[in-house]
Amino acid sequence: MRATVVAAAIVRDGRVLACRRTAPPEAAGRWELPGGKVEPGETPEAALVREIGEELGCLVEVGEWLDAVVPINDTHELHTALCRVTAGEVRPREHDQLRWLAPEELDEVDWLEPDRPFVALLAPEERTVRAVFFDEDDAANVEQRLLRDGWSAFRSRDRFHGEDDDEDQPWVITTDAPEFVVELLIEEYDGWLDEPDQGASTGSTDVGTAPEPLPSAPKRIKRP
Repeated sequence: MRATVVAAAIVRDGRVLACRRTAPPEAAGRWELPGGKVEPGETPEAALVREIGEELGCLVEVGEWLDAVVPINDTHELHTALCRVTAGEVRPREHDQLRWLAPEELDEVDWLEPDRPFVALLAPEERTVRAVFFDEDDAANVEQRLLRDGWSAFRSRDRFHGEDDDEDQPWVITTDAPEFVVELLIEEYDGWLDEPDQGASTGSTDVGTAPEPLPSAPKRIKRP
């Protein structure tokens, strides 16, 4: 059984933190998502908070775990979570350089091989993302945050199938921001991602099919 290594995709203002290694010699000068090994008796979340504190001198909140597991040799496997800084300033202690990379800049640095699958998950997607909120103020705040960071964002009132009355209907933000950016805002403002239906993935154009019922309360999408 492989031991677990955890890494943090730390996001700030729509940008991801990349850290340049200084050791060992074969990794020096290459870039990684910061993190380290999970110690015996430690949860992955606790290990990630500890490692980031040791490497960068700040406190992070661990959010969604990205949907991938990458082997490192025959002894370890890498897991990566979206994180945001909640206290302190990001300062390198074990790296010689830090960069905050916009999604379209992620391929500008030489990533270590185990990090590359996670970086690919953070890259821009050629589609729009829909985030749903029951609170109008939350939806408005998310819209403004996305617009401030340079993404498109359109706020509208969703309706249950066949209903015209807006009362108690959720708010939807449609944006071209990468999903990982939207997921962090969802965590902060208590919404959920509107997953595409099966017809969208199969190329169906049938608009007469009733959608799945909306949940009665906000939920979050959690990966294992």
